[in-house]
Amino acid sequence: MYRKLRNDELNRLSALEFKSAEKLPVAVVLDNVRSQHNIGSAFRTADSFLIEKVYLCGICAVPPTPEIHKSALGAEFSVEWEYFGKTSDAVTELKEKGYKIVSVEQSENSTWLQEIAPENGCKYALIFGNEVKGVQQEIVDMSDEVVEIPQYGTKHSLNISVSVGVVLWEYAKKLKIDTSTSTTLKQAAASVGQPLLMSIWQDGFEKYGITTAQILLTEEDFANRKKYLSL
Repeated sequence: MYRKLRNDELNRLSALEFKSAEKLPVAVVLDNVRSQHNIGSAFRTADSFLIEKVYLCGICAVPPTPEIHKSALGAEFSVEWEYFGKTSDAVTELKEKGYKIVSVEQSENSTWLQEIAPENGCKYALIFGNEVKGVQQEIVDMSDEVVEIPQYGTKHSLNISVSVGVVLWEYAKKLKIDTSTSTTLKQAAASVGQPLLMSIWQDGFEKYGITTAQILLTEEDFANRKKYLSL
């Protein structure tokens, strides 16, 4: 028998525990991604794999918006993010911080995804491009490596939300982090400066067709969500 687990059996981190948890040394960079559904999905996947940060660049919408929330389901409040008007500026900053820049694209001399060999102790910035144009050539030129997802059908094209999931899973398999959650909520609160903890009901989201759910928020998250509810 395979009994489905209830939500309270999944050992899910609170938003506060997520912020203090050890992260996979990976950042996700979205290069001019148009669809807010894809942006939200990237946040949700980044949350799932304990990614350090999401960089939103160019025409990317930024949280909080109803459309991002519909696919992110609150991950836009747990995962750290930053916006850059130019993707090249984000890449330059990441290089200065010691990240290896990896464009996920189809190119000459690319590395097949299954053949990547990420090194423990290194940090990686994975760049995903526009739904039509892909990663800008300028950004490909700034990359240390180009990783390509093998495809065998007629399209050779995956939705960005799918690509993010496939690539992050491969990196998560090969980069090891301690996923044990021994830190108590009290310790986690102390580590981020004793934020105000609030448990609120998202009934204000119902007008957008979003299921009501109880979540744990820091003071900053709560302020952002109040702003969202006022939209």
